[in-house]
Amino acid sequence: MYDATWMLRLYARRRLRQLEAMEPQQAQRRVLRSLIHRGLRTKFGRDHGFSTAWSLDDYRARVPLRDYDAFWETYWQAPFPRLTDCTWPGLIPWFAVSSGTATGTTKYIPVSREMRRSNVRAGAELLTHHLANRPQSRLFAGRVFMLGGSTGLVRQAPGVFSGDLSGIAAASMPNWARLRYFPPRDLEGIADWQVKIGRFAERSLETAISAIAGTPSWLLIFFERLAEVARARRGGAACRIADIYPGLELLSPGGVAWAPYRDRFAALLEGSRAETREVYPASEGFFAIADGDDGAGMRLLLDTGIFYEFIPVDQLDSAHPDCRWIGDVEPGVNYALAVTTCAGLWRYLVGDTVTLVECDPPRVLVTGRTSYMLSAFGEHVIGIEVDRAVAEAARAIGATVSDFAAGSVFPEETGTRGGHLYIVELGAERGAGGLEAAQQARFAAALDATLCRLNDDYAAHRAGGYGMDAARVRFLRAGGFAAWMKSRGKLGGQNKVPRIINDPALFAALRRFADAYEERGKGAAQR
Repeated sequence: MYDATWMLRLYARRRLRQLEAMEPQQAQRRVLRSLIHRGLRTKFGRDHGFSTAWSLDDYRARVPLRDYDAFWETYWQAPFPRLTDCTWPGLIPWFAVSSGTATGTTKYIPVSREMRRSNVRAGAELLTHHLANRPQSRLFAGRVFMLGGSTGLVRQAPGVFSGDLSGIAAASMPNWARLRYFPPRDLEGIADWQVKIGRFAERSLETAISAIAGTPSWLLIFFERLAEVARARRGGAACRIADIYPGLELLSPGGVAWAPYRDRFAALLEGSRAETREVYPASEGFFAIADGDDGAGMRLLLDTGIFYEFIPVDQLDSAHPDCRWIGDVEPGVNYALAVTTCAGLWRYLVGDTVTLVECDPPRVLVTGRTSYMLSAFGEHVIGIEVDRAVAEAARAIGATVSDFAAGSVFPEETGTRGGHLYIVELGAERGAGGLEAAQQARFAAALDATLCRLNDDYAAHRAGGYGMDAARVRFLRAGGFAAWMKSRGKLGGQNKVPRIINDPALFAALRRFADAYEERGKGAAQR
């Protein structure tokens, strides 16, 4: 394939000069002014008296914070699916279908043409940072593999479609980009995830893959299938990713926390020259990209049509929360993220929590979800602490993690205490059945000790077993979470295993499924 990286290199040099000269506060002020100007003649703009003379304080005073449900009930539900001059000028052509990870409630997030262009710019930004860190890159000598969901879109009305964000991206992809894109059109629309990844694996062996992006949990499943297909073709010989995709330069994970998967992917990529570059995409917009070392935070995209605000998590229920923006946000504080976007989201609470690693340029770590906190007993354990605890527990026994979920278990009789239960699927190299009782105990002890170290409230509730029992862990055989997601009709694509489950019914359903899955495994072993 013709190496077109030289064209990307020209763009990257120009963009890097822009980023070097960018002043974060000025960039965000320009974005907000532009968005308010575009919203003047929308129903939302008229309702709130939009004015081009507004300052940031004026905007905050006139426009309240809202979540998805508030937007849906007040502005989107009645005219859906034809949102014309509603919260954004013109007709909204696409809706990204996003299910609430813990509840399964379907959301329809507006995607304007301007937002689609913003997402394309974000993709170019990812490649720019890759070239900045690898000047001799030959990225466009191969194809960029996007492991997404089904590209099939549902026609909601004339000119209006809904579906996975990956489907929207594929449907509106410019021809020049498709030349460097994998998978081909004839494979994109396969709805069955298990069939799809098999076909992807087979066809990709005939393709020069230089980059791959997707949700870490689904990438793991794909890589396992890829190795099976490669072994079958090569007469049973062991195959590493480095051998299967020798030109792989970039792996870009996103959608869920990266920390629990970092060790597993490091092992999978052993011998490869690929680097990992985490991204922060959402149905509401593409927010940030890692521009430096793995784990050093992701740089916010400040000039792509998204304005950011930060609300201290403990003030979310306050009538007058201390909202911050790029100009006064503080590092190290756990904030709920709100965005104003070129798709007609105005001071919209995304549902994610973040903390700033540094402010110039602003780099963030995603710490969890506003609804994802284990605090049934007052312990206030947030997502990033759970992620780190599971990762450290896996290292304590020399294992890696494929997937996990955690929830609260309440005392069932007088005199007993509740606590947390973690359901964990380790990497295929260890499996559930391969763990000895001592290893299981060491994993649970390391997890509990890490949480005590990271969270003072948890440590206080655990002190002497006064308020909570130690964290309990049960291990699931390889493939367990994929089977659970399939049973819920959520296998593959942009569907994510909920890390923290506060819905008692959903957590109980997972526990019942885990029991049945393990019983089936024992039965198969006995046969």
